[in-house]
Amino acid sequence: MQKIIPFLWFDNNAEEAINFYRSVFKDTKLLSKNAGPDGKLLTAMFQLEGQTFYALNGGPRFKFTEAISLFVNCESQAEVDELWETLSAGGAQGHCGWLKDKYGLSWQIIPTALGQLMSAPDPVKAGRVMQAMLQMTKIDIQALQRAYDQ
Repeated sequence: MQKIIPFLWFDNNAEEAINFYRSVFKDTKLLSKNAGPDGKLLTAMFQLEGQTFYALNGGPRFKFTEAISLFVNCESQAEVDELWETLSAGGAQGHCGWLKDKYGLSWQIIPTALGQLMSAPDPVKAGRVMQAMLQMTKIDIQALQRAYDQ
């Protein structure tokens, strides 16, 4: 078992959110479900791509904020595009690869190419990549590469 597990507090739609996340990612598991006194889902543990999460139907007291986000490493533009569109549907698209899903949870949909280009030994090239990324909502790998190659 993971030593540190993100704990996600939902209003009363944790089961719906878990099912949505499990439909978005390919490698998923529902590890456990526990009902509350009313017979509805109270807590659940699930995995997305090997990462375990704990979910609670805790009511409306607390909301998600941008102070924490789930960072997703993407290997291709197709993966960025698919996750961006699916996770932001009903939510909000932000800047620099950030979005909020329909449950208010923040995600960063980031291609691994961004880190590779920004860690270039040439600080001028890396700086151009950073400036290009700062102008984007969804990250565009080809545009990053063009900025690097200028």
